[in-house]
Amino acid sequence: MITIKLPDGSEKSFESPTNGLEIAESIGAGLAKASVAININGLQCDLSDQIINDAEVSLITINSDEGLEIMRHTLTAQVLARAVKNLYPNARLAIGPTIEDGFYYDFFFENQLSVEDLPKIELEMKKIIASEESIEKSLVPKEVAINLFKERSENYKVDIIQNSDQANDFQIYNQGSSGFIDLCRGPHLPSLKHIGAFKLTKIAGAYWKGDAKNEMLQRIYGTAWLNNKDLKKHLFRLEEAEKRDHRKLGKIMDLFHFQDEAPGAIFWHPKGWGLFQKLIDYMRKKQSEAGYNEVNTPELMDRSLWEASGHWDSFGEHMFTTETGDGRNFAIKPMNCPGHVQIFKQGITSYRDLPYRLGEFGKVHRYEPSGALHGMLRVRAFTQDDAHIFCTPEQITDETIAVCELILGIYHDFGFNDVIIKFADRPKVRVGEDAVWDQAESALKKALEKTGLKYEYNPGEGAFYGPKLEFVLRDAIGRDWQCGTHQVDLNLPTRLSATYIGEDGQKHTPVLLHRAIFGSLERFIGILIEHHAGNLPLWLSPLPVKVLTITSEADEYAKIVVKKLQAAGITAECDLRNEKISYKVREHSLAKIPVLMAVGHREIEEKSVAIRRLGSKEQNTVNLDEAIKSLQNEIQNLI
Repeated sequence: MITIKLPDGSEKSFESPTNGLEIAESIGAGLAKASVAININGLQCDLSDQIINDAEVSLITINSDEGLEIMRHTLTAQVLARAVKNLYPNARLAIGPTIEDGFYYDFFFENQLSVEDLPKIELEMKKIIASEESIEKSLVPKEVAINLFKERSENYKVDIIQNSDQANDFQIYNQGSSGFIDLCRGPHLPSLKHIGAFKLTKIAGAYWKGDAKNEMLQRIYGTAWLNNKDLKKHLFRLEEAEKRDHRKLGKIMDLFHFQDEAPGAIFWHPKGWGLFQKLIDYMRKKQSEAGYNEVNTPELMDRSLWEASGHWDSFGEHMFTTETGDGRNFAIKPMNCPGHVQIFKQGITSYRDLPYRLGEFGKVHRYEPSGALHGMLRVRAFTQDDAHIFCTPEQITDETIAVCELILGIYHDFGFNDVIIKFADRPKVRVGEDAVWDQAESALKKALEKTGLKYEYNPGEGAFYGPKLEFVLRDAIGRDWQCGTHQVDLNLPTRLSATYIGEDGQKHTPVLLHRAIFGSLERFIGILIEHHAGNLPLWLSPLPVKVLTITSEADEYAKIVVKKLQAAGITAECDLRNEKISYKVREHSLAKIPVLMAVGHREIEEKSVAIRRLGSKEQNTVNLDEAIKSLQNEIQNLI
């Protein structure tokens, strides 16, 4: 007898080896119809895989996240690959994994394809799906697998098999009587009838195995969803994301630029740097009110400090290092924490001084592969709004509650009201003993539960020195961005010999709480631009007001208006060019200026301005002093 334990704790017995389909049928016809794969003792398997021993299983249905992922995998490895081979018999198959929201497959073509070829491939894929053929798997030894693909001149598949440590049970999938086969880790759908809606999106170049020394392949990308409604929603998000791209808007708004001489670093223009400073001024005020002291630590520090902290071994591959003429090794700091510990260690600290909160707008540098760089969202040089709280174990809960309240309040000010909190525990690569991790994870979880906030688990994603809370912002088009973190660290203070004198007169090691809210100011600005589609709130806009002249006779009055605005603390510029007012309005609206003030003969006589707000076609003429007072009040109320 084989005993199968189901997720609800119930058990089913079978007299002989069974599989996922038989288990689903024993529960109900509806489940059997919806099931596409099975988890056996935590491992995803095909529905047809035999279960020969007692096992814990859960069935994977097509309408689950796992089912959608398997559908995407089947679509790329079985349908896209087969469609390409049907249309281009001499094409060679490489690899085809799933990615976020979709899939891709790498091919070698004798003649390069273009995006104009994608509709033809899509049509062929739909013909294949319409057959609703079953997908079957066979397990073969290494030599058999090699010969199968050698016969088909699939040299990339042969390379994969030959370089595998596996000796037997290579998984070969085929579709009915089509004759098409592919090597794949699986699992796959039991048949093509489960495939929902899809679209091929783009073609890009990709080196075989990611090595520039190898052949250049072509990568066909696609997205797939359970139905047309979900597909259309996703395509709309992609279209919106393209419109909101911070790199495009940053150029239009004249905020910043990038160039090859400084990969992963930003050239800030005056308006962009003004926006950057507004964020720092805002955060500086919030942190001061919350009891943080601002500090600054060196960007270049000796290797010995990074070895002591554990960064050299656990994070060294991401650090920029240099050797000086006297033989000393230095690293440009990737993090601020070791520097803050050095400040804490100056002098004798008493338990009465705790919690001790330090904040820094610290410039850090981390090596990211060139292929991973993405505008302001993935850079090598960035500024952290980093803070560290040295406290006693008993203070962890109160400090965690205060940090959560501070973070959520700040996000609300920037227009982010949908925030997900995730609890991330120990990663595989880490420092410290398991007993210390047990203590840190328990303390953070208890503190989080004390806040009463809802949270999700993100297993294995903690920092290398401690567990953390991740604050994930959901933007205007439904994308998630992980920004803020709050981490409990019982390792670094010990490694760097940080102590305080307790109430008992003895030395104790403080708990170190790492806290960031924006995370990276550069990345947060990129997210802000995309969330607001460039239409930044008035208080945050680097140039809130532009004064436009209708006629050259209004030039002097326009300058007076700008001076009055600036005297009131509102950044403003004037446009005195000899252009039509309609042209000026259109140009500055595209540049996302929140308030346009037009002035001509009438405005000079009445000491007024004609105001047009971004996104509105209405124009209101208002007394100048009243207009300035109104803008001042609006800015104060928005912050």
